[in-house]
Amino acid sequence: MKKSGLIQYKAIRIDRGEHGNFNDQVIEETPVAMSYNGVSHAVMMATPEDLEDFALGFSLSEGIVESAGQFSFVQALRSDQGLCLEMAVPQARFELLGERQRNITAASACGMCGVESLQAALRPAPKVTLQQHVEVDSILRGVRALSDCQPLNQQSGGVHAAAFVHRDGVLVREDVGRHNALDKLIGALAKEIPREGFLVLSSRASYELVHKAAMAGIGVVVAISAPTSMAINLAGTCGITLICFARGEQMNVYTHPERLVMA
Repeated sequence: MKKSGLIQYKAIRIDRGEHGNFNDQVIEETPVAMSYNGVSHAVMMATPEDLEDFALGFSLSEGIVESAGQFSFVQALRSDQGLCLEMAVPQARFELLGERQRNITAASACGMCGVESLQAALRPAPKVTLQQHVEVDSILRGVRALSDCQPLNQQSGGVHAAAFVHRDGVLVREDVGRHNALDKLIGALAKEIPREGFLVLSSRASYELVHKAAMAGIGVVVAISAPTSMAINLAGTCGITLICFARGEQMNVYTHPERLVMA
């Protein structure tokens, strides 16, 4: 029985020697293929919700398009194997995408990791130059609010979230994958949601997540768990304020603290 990204499974709960049957709500995970101009580009394991946001956010964060105006969502095709998201992009962007795929394919045949594959993995990220200031108390309130804005996680306990906290509220997207959740959020943000605010991640801060934030022009990234060394280095280079271990009344600020109002 399926309901909004969740599937019900029968299970047995064992607790202090007692056991009994119950119906558990489990987050749905399915292969989602990204197809541009009729050609498959990548397959992600994702939760099949907010698919148009996912398609647009993935296209923006991966640099496949430079703006929402270069992107058209055609359709979502369902099959027994999963989903295929059909998208259309300008021919010039499609040709650049094809060139990138050829470089990666050529490098993968080498006996050792080639320069091309390293460059593909470590693509340049733009510098974020937003002149904004965020109060520490606002960040703490945003982190506390995150759990209340995750309906799928509340029912299944197995979902990541990415939230954009802004003056008028909190915009949240959920997915079984933390990268997918952020792509969905970036897609939603591209639809003229207020840009003054900060990103909250329900996971650790990795290089890939900071890179996606930079591609979306987000200046403050807050994670409830740890950062990686590459995430810190990239945040410093890109001008992103990176805050991690944001729990309770505490947080660690690793880069660009000048955006914070410590009052």
